[in-house]
Parts: sequence; C-alpha cells; structure tokens
Amino acid sequence: MLSFDCQSKGRTRGEGNDALAKKPPPPGARISAELADLDYALPGTLSRRFMRCGKDNCRCKADPPALHGPYLHWTRTIAGKTVTRTLTEEQAARYQAWFDNARRLRELIADVEARSLTAFNAAEDPPGKSSR
Repeated sequence: MLSFDCQSKGRTRGEGNDALAKKPPPPGARISAELADLDYALPGTLSRRFMRCGKDNCRCKADPPALHGPYLHWTRTIAGKTVTRTLTEEQAARYQAWFDNARRLRELIADVEARSLTAFNAAEDPPGKSSR
C-alpha cells in the first residue's frame, strides 16, 4: 500500500502554503463552459491520401504518376492497435465538427496539465531550483 507524507518540507498541517494561497483561481468555469459546448468527439486523425494500386499498366505507375484518390482515412488507436476506416466526402463533412471537438478536448487537457504542473512546481520546488 502506498502512503504519502502530507507534511513535507517542515510544514505542519495548520500552516498554509504561501505559493498555493497566491495562485490565481483555477480556470474551472471557462473550461467547464468549453466542455459543455462539446457534443461529441471522435478520436484519431482524418487524412486525405492519394495511393498507387497493384496493377502494372495503371496510370498510377506512369511518369509522372497520376495517383488514385483522394481517399479519406480516419485512423485511431483501439486497445493498442491502429484501426483505419475509409470515409466518404459526405461522412467527413458530417463528422468534421466531432474531429475538431476531439482536438479541442486534447488542447484543454494539455492546458489543465500545464497549469497544474506550474502550480505544483511553484508550491513544492525550492526557490531557484526548477524541475521538469
């Protein structure tokens, strides 16, 4: 079982942490409002690809090649495996907002993690020493 010492750096429970007391309020209201606006989010990436086929006499083997496509591929990871699905132009247009929502969600999480790391370092690191 893990245990954590909450009384680090010589402070007792009754003493306040000056760095935590001076920090700005967390941006919870802004983030909550942005999360409320996100209906659905599709993870992964949507890419437009041009490809060669396996036929020897095809136009895609010419010089210069005239590749087949564009094909819209939605790629994501499920249980550690890469899964790709080909979408039509109509499907891509219909679900583009969901891909945008997933990107925005990742940005919000990265923002919260960066703010949390900054607050932690300000509260726990000695002055003049920075850690990553």
